[in-house]
Amino acid sequence: MEQMHYSQNRMSGASEPGTAIDATEGGTRTSSETRGMRAHIWSRLRNTANHPNGLTLIRIATIPLILALFSFPSSQIMVFIAALMFSGAAFTDYLDGFLARRQGKVTFLGKALDPVADKLLTSSAFIMLAAHGWVPAWIVCVIVGRELAITGLRSVIAGKGVDISASRLGKLKTGFQIAAIIPLMIHYPLLGLDCQAIGQTLIWVALGFTVWSGVDYFIKFKRLV
Repeated sequence: MEQMHYSQNRMSGASEPGTAIDATEGGTRTSSETRGMRAHIWSRLRNTANHPNGLTLIRIATIPLILALFSFPSSQIMVFIAALMFSGAAFTDYLDGFLARRQGKVTFLGKALDPVADKLLTSSAFIMLAAHGWVPAWIVCVIVGRELAITGLRSVIAGKGVDISASRLGKLKTGFQIAAIIPLMIHYPLLGLDCQAIGQTLIWVALGFTVWSGVDYFIKFKRLV
C-alpha cells in the first residue's frame, strides 16, 4: 500500500517532458512555446534593427545608457565604454541612411526623426563633457543653441511641405562633431595618443561647421519663415 501511494504521488507531481511551470495565470508553458516566444522576440528585434527608422529609435534608446556610463569621469574604463557605445550609436546614423536608400524606405518620418536623433545624441554628449569640464561651456552653448534653432526652423519648413533632409554642410557638421566627441569622451591618453588634445582641435573645426551650416540654413529658407 505504501508503495502504491508513493507511485500515485510521483504520477500526480510529475510533469510531462518539455513542460515548465509558469508563475503567471497561464499555468504551465511548454519548452517549445518558450522557445517560440524567444524566437518571436528575437525576430522582432532583428526586424527593427534592419529597418532604417528602427535603427534611429535604437540610437535614441542608447542615449540614457551612454550618459549613465559617462557619469563616472574618474573611471577610464567607464568613459572608454561610453565612448565605444557612442561610436556604435553614431555609426547607426550612417547605417540607417544606407538601408533607407537600399531598401527604398526613404520616408518623411525618417527625414524628420533622423536629425532629431543625431541632435539628441551629440547634444547630450556635449553637455556631459561641459559638466566634466572637458570642453569649454560656451562652445557647448553655441552648438546646442544652433541645434535648437535649426530644429525649430526645420519644423516650420516641414509644415510648408518643403524637403527637410539634411544638407551637405549639415552632414559635415555632424561628422566633425562626432569626430570631436569620441576622443573628448575617452579623455585619457590611449596608445600614446593625447585624446583630449585631439578632441580639442577637432571641436574647433566642428564649431566652424556648426555655425556655417546654421547660417546657411537660415539664408536658404528665410523666405519661408
